[in-house]
Amino acid sequence: MQKLLSASLIGFLFWGQPETVVQPAQVLKWQETAFFQLPSEPNPTAEQAVEDYLQALAARGFNPQRQGIWLQSDLSRLAVRNGDLPLSAASLTKIATTVAALQQWDLDFQFDTQFYGTGNIEDGVLQGDLIVVGGGDPIFVWEEAIAVGNALNELGIRKITGNLIVSDNFFMNFKPDPVVGGDRLKAGINRNLWSGEVKSAHSQLTPGTPQPQVELLGRVVVQENPATDARLLLRHQSLTLRQIIKQMNIYSNNTIAEVLAQALGGGEAVAKMAAEAAAVPPDQIQLINGSGLGVQNRISPQAATAMLIALERQLAGNPTGVEDLFPVAGRDNLGTMRDRDLPSNTAMKTGTLARVSALAGILPTQEYGWVWFAIINEGGDIVELRAQQDRLLQNLSQAWGVASLPAAEDDNGTFGDPSRISRVGAGFTALE
Repeated sequence: MQKLLSASLIGFLFWGQPETVVQPAQVLKWQETAFFQLPSEPNPTAEQAVEDYLQALAARGFNPQRQGIWLQSDLSRLAVRNGDLPLSAASLTKIATTVAALQQWDLDFQFDTQFYGTGNIEDGVLQGDLIVVGGGDPIFVWEEAIAVGNALNELGIRKITGNLIVSDNFFMNFKPDPVVGGDRLKAGINRNLWSGEVKSAHSQLTPGTPQPQVELLGRVVVQENPATDARLLLRHQSLTLRQIIKQMNIYSNNTIAEVLAQALGGGEAVAKMAAEAAAVPPDQIQLINGSGLGVQNRISPQAATAMLIALERQLAGNPTGVEDLFPVAGRDNLGTMRDRDLPSNTAMKTGTLARVSALAGILPTQEYGWVWFAIINEGGDIVELRAQQDRLLQNLSQAWGVASLPAAEDDNGTFGDPSRISRVGAGFTALE
């Protein structure tokens, strides 16, 4: 099992096939309907559980009109309250970003970061500038910088006389600022500049990983379009998109979501792509960004579940299922799964703002197969709202029986993996 988390990710952070097979005729019916409306088939157990849940919230002062719930199995609505009402969804927004990203790129897509030199390499010295052309990698962390530094050392470079020129699409350590990225890259490739944080990141790498030493004599410069007559030295590839999305959703990392959303055209573009994929009215997904920061990001409970179902359709035929892209209770005990008491095998995405607590995902059951759910609460006391959400799902799981999910994919990626760096180092190549 490759490691899932590094010191870098901790330091900067604040879901196969369903058991019930959807028949082709059902899929066709869904796709041919402009705005799909599920048949109203309330389930007595679900209805009673939801009513008890809402009464418990009302007894604690929460306005029932600001609580949204959608429970669905196959094409049946089990229980719905304010289902088509767009509510502040917080990080459920990242479900929309996930849907849009997988429409734009394949699961195995990788972002390229290219490193060029403007001068010759003589006696361990690059006589010129080191140019970094970012490709929008949202998880370029200390471990990646260390691997780049070691690759430069392998090319014979231990000193750079010129500047470190960074394009405006290079980010590092979850800071979407190329100036900060350049400064941190400069430190990451030179062990003499390492802080305790970098040393800790290095300690997470394979034992025996060298400590690079590349001294930069010049300064960090940000350029939108760096010079084109330069020698391509290295090509660094990111984790795969599947791995990136899983990291984003486990830790609800806002920077990863924002970098992906900006590459897709921003919040409005993400909302449009997600609404089309989920076949819901556009007003049920209203986004100003891709992360969920801000109460202006609004999603209805119906839309939240429809996006997850759209992901399942989108991934049909792939070894990766929707449950591989989100944290799963009893499987992933990190990030947003901490301090939750959810039924085992529940795949979910959380969302939290000052007065918003949201939860959406898959509840695997013996009686109804996969139950798709979305719960969006507005009010205060986030801890109490989370506890009530967990209790509702526990009650439903106990009533319908616990079921399992398909086995998880093991490859969650390794930070600082040198195999993701191609060493070129000879011949002049125009910047791409």
